[in-house]
Amino acid sequence: MSAQRVVVVGAGMVGLSTAWFLQREGVEVTVVDKYDVAAGSSWGNAGWLSPALTLPLPEPAILSTGIRAALSPKSPVYVPLTANPRLLRFLTGFARHCTDRHWQQAMGVFNRANAVALDAYDELTGSTRSPVAAPTKPATPFLAAFASESDRAVLVEEFRRVNEAGGSVDHTLLDRDAVHALEPALGAGVDCGISLAGQRYINPGDFVHALADAVKHAGGEILTGREVADVVQHGSRAVVRFADTTEIEADAVVVATGTWLGGLARRHGVRTLVQAGRGYSFTVRPEQAPANPIYLPTQRVACTPLGGPGDGLRVAGMMEFRKPGAPLDPRRIAAIVDAAKPMFAGVDWSARTDEWVGSRPCTADGLPLVGRTRSDRVYVAGGHGMWGIALGPLTGRLLADQLVHGRTDDLLRSFDPLR
Repeated sequence: MSAQRVVVVGAGMVGLSTAWFLQREGVEVTVVDKYDVAAGSSWGNAGWLSPALTLPLPEPAILSTGIRAALSPKSPVYVPLTANPRLLRFLTGFARHCTDRHWQQAMGVFNRANAVALDAYDELTGSTRSPVAAPTKPATPFLAAFASESDRAVLVEEFRRVNEAGGSVDHTLLDRDAVHALEPALGAGVDCGISLAGQRYINPGDFVHALADAVKHAGGEILTGREVADVVQHGSRAVVRFADTTEIEADAVVVATGTWLGGLARRHGVRTLVQAGRGYSFTVRPEQAPANPIYLPTQRVACTPLGGPGDGLRVAGMMEFRKPGAPLDPRRIAAIVDAAKPMFAGVDWSARTDEWVGSRPCTADGLPLVGRTRSDRVYVAGGHGMWGIALGPLTGRLLADQLVHGRTDDLLRSFDPLR
């Protein structure tokens, strides 16, 4: 197919990255979004570009914590009691993939993606055509902090399994004195740590808005506040139908709507459930802000310095399987505060701002849905779980190559939306 004009539905990291790489191939692009640029999970997340921690979500450790723990609002992974048959079907599939065998298979795929994910970022920011005017920042180092050596052993074992699946995690174990010397903002609750090399981070909201500016600078159109009701194929054309009954025609359409991907893609053969794995975040302003990202693996809390004066520290965490439109649950914010409080010094947790909840698009097997659908005019890009920021540019590059040149990378075979 010779695509000269493509409509991308979704103005988050994944959709805008796809638009940018399509433009590099000479394609005319229009991006549409129901709300605005970076209006969803592309704004409130931790902003980590961390190959060492970009891992499959379904893992045996989740099941080992027990069903009772998952029913508690204080649990890092929370499943509210529900009779929703769609959610129950997703959770059944998710549990089926929380085995060593499935994790090893998925980790082999993630290892291949992680090996080239940062290269795609370098293409965005280093381009001479329409560079993204926002930095990716090296984490020097990226720290994981623990209350005990037994807690640390869990992540060390996970790194061993990553290496066993073909990856490579460059890490150093730190005792109490060493981890506190590297990061004075850590609190008395931190007894040991791990230093990770080769990781980066961004201010996600700033980066995605800069990416949108780059797409517009290269001649792309971004239409916000436009709700897409349907995507259909008419002969050799794809048609985007808006809720107000207007339409846009193109050679192809890419659906990159995150948790809502299935609503537009199902008629084109995409049957895999995409479930909202809701995450929470807020901002605090420590007396001494950490110089680099800090991960609290036992608590599943991610902390990122946002960069500018007064921007503060973003604290993010939790995985909550419920409807994407449900209101923010203050118990989940309180659980993050309770988990993080002993691990930091000099933080007024009551003065937090920017409380946020967003829906990360999760699949039961932990792999994204990227590529051509049953229609040769409709493509999808979504289902990245917690890793839409980390893998968004790579997704855009792979999808543009398939759409324009008909080349299907081995990664896209693993991400096949028709699987």
